[in-house]
Amino acid sequence: MGWSCEEVANTKPLFLTIYGTVIIGVILSSFYVFSAIYSTTATNSVTQSTSWLSSPSPYTSNVDPHSPQTPKGQSPIWEVPSKMPPLKTFQLTKQLVHKRVKDNVIIVTFGNYAFMDFILTWVKHLTDLGLSNLLVGAMDTKLLEALYWKGVPVFDMGSHMSTIDVGWGSPTFHKMGREKVILIDSILPFGYELLMCDTDMVWLKNPLPYFARYPGADVLTSTDQVIPTVVDDRLDIWQQVSGAYNIGIFHWRPTDSAKKLVKEWKAMLLADDKIWDQNGFNDLVHKHLGPVVDEESGLVYAFDGNLKLGILPASIFCSGHTYFVQAMYQQFRLEPYAVHTTFQYAGTEGKRHRLREAMVFYDPPEYYDSPGGFLSFKPSIPKRLLLDGEHNVESHFSLVNYQMKQIRTALAIALLLNRTLVMPPLWCRLDRLWFAHPGVLEGSLTRQPFICPLDHVFEVNVMLKELPEEEFGPPIDIREYSFLDNPSLPIQVKESWLDVQLCQEGSQDCHASNDTSPQGVLRFPKRSNEETLKSVFSSFKDVKVIQFSSMQDAFLGFSDKTREERFRARVKRYVGIWCCVPNHTPGHIYYDMYWDEKPGWKPIPPQTSADDHPPL
Repeated sequence: MGWSCEEVANTKPLFLTIYGTVIIGVILSSFYVFSAIYSTTATNSVTQSTSWLSSPSPYTSNVDPHSPQTPKGQSPIWEVPSKMPPLKTFQLTKQLVHKRVKDNVIIVTFGNYAFMDFILTWVKHLTDLGLSNLLVGAMDTKLLEALYWKGVPVFDMGSHMSTIDVGWGSPTFHKMGREKVILIDSILPFGYELLMCDTDMVWLKNPLPYFARYPGADVLTSTDQVIPTVVDDRLDIWQQVSGAYNIGIFHWRPTDSAKKLVKEWKAMLLADDKIWDQNGFNDLVHKHLGPVVDEESGLVYAFDGNLKLGILPASIFCSGHTYFVQAMYQQFRLEPYAVHTTFQYAGTEGKRHRLREAMVFYDPPEYYDSPGGFLSFKPSIPKRLLLDGEHNVESHFSLVNYQMKQIRTALAIALLLNRTLVMPPLWCRLDRLWFAHPGVLEGSLTRQPFICPLDHVFEVNVMLKELPEEEFGPPIDIREYSFLDNPSLPIQVKESWLDVQLCQEGSQDCHASNDTSPQGVLRFPKRSNEETLKSVFSSFKDVKVIQFSSMQDAFLGFSDKTREERFRARVKRYVGIWCCVPNHTPGHIYYDMYWDEKPGWKPIPPQTSADDHPPL
């Protein structure tokens, strides 16, 4: 029987109280149950997605075995919070910074959502080194929320910036530079030492004891120096430094001179938005350079004649050249503190790939276990191509082209088998730069030949870009050459392996079959066609890694002409340029993925403006 409003109103007060209590109790109980279910699900989801970040690093050599000491009253980094506070809570204040400071030092980077994975890598390297006195400035709300839910100390820069990659040199890129200067000017008055970093660098060793060796320095800065001025861990000799001071890594003390410098720097950039922040810094610091502060420290008076400046040694506070090309720290038997992904040629994707090649980039577990499995091969390079004769343009292209042809075959097989290709190490005889040079920079420690970063030859950003499949066919995913040596590779991948030994068809035990030897090796005929490859290796679709002994003559060619046309259109775009020969404009030379199909092909720069285009 239902209750009318009038009947309820005329009911005794005690009954009303009991009835109301029961209804409210049911509602609250339901709310509690649903909230508990939702909260548990959400928390578990976040915890699972970040657990790999909070675990100890498998490959950082200078890891502190102890957890980072969290400032008193603060949650440990990577601890997932329970709720999101109001946005105003994240405003940059002295109180907010003070909560993260330790020994009067704060370590800061900043960025937008496009650099989320770089920022997580940056934070994880620091926490693996036992450092927790860090903060990340978020230039957009999406990044702020994402970092907060991963347990990363974050503040709101109020930039309201786009969440996409802005690209080097763009107006938004320059805006980010101005934001950096404004940020330094905001933090220094708080009275803390500031280690300011770009997001495209990583810390490999705790740098704070090094900075403490120079208590008199107002500013310690990294550089683009490529020629060593010292062979130990002292500061670089300022009189011999010709490279630009690089503001991707620099340490500031809250002195009057440092505050004066950053205020003038900020005023300069705000007055003219065409000035690049790094150029502005260099111009100001070089207004007055010298004399030395003393005979021991290596510091020099700069800027207004009162600022004490130190130049961090390029051998251990590494640029993209001293680390990835010269490996200067190895040659001096030193431990690097940091690497900054400068001197590279494929945008953000190139930076990420270089850090992956060095096994210092942190990827989630799924990166190491591709659904279709992996394909790799052992590159076959004759000694003469590596070592014989002079190191010149001709010998360099002979070496690279020989490898390129094998990579082209591997890409085709990876496409047919729907596998991710593990790129081989790439050997070069000559360095790549933006200007004419004699092969390697004079005075640098570049050894010839050397394993060059993939972006020296290949357009990594194009390889990873989504291209229309109706024109370029399906994507072919790649991994860095060090991938299979990475300690993060899961055991189920390491233990699921097939070695493929190429053989001459007709020789003993060499025929198209899925039979393997007792040692688990598959002998497979050279010059096999598309159907044979797909037929034989369909039996091994559950094997995680298939490794060919070579790619020389491994594949006869596509039988599906449409597939071949799309593949050719795709991989022609995968290669870039070498730069640059002297006394010729333009001085660059295009790599050609199908150089071997052009009789008499020679590595020469474009002879006319009409020739200056990729060989598509």
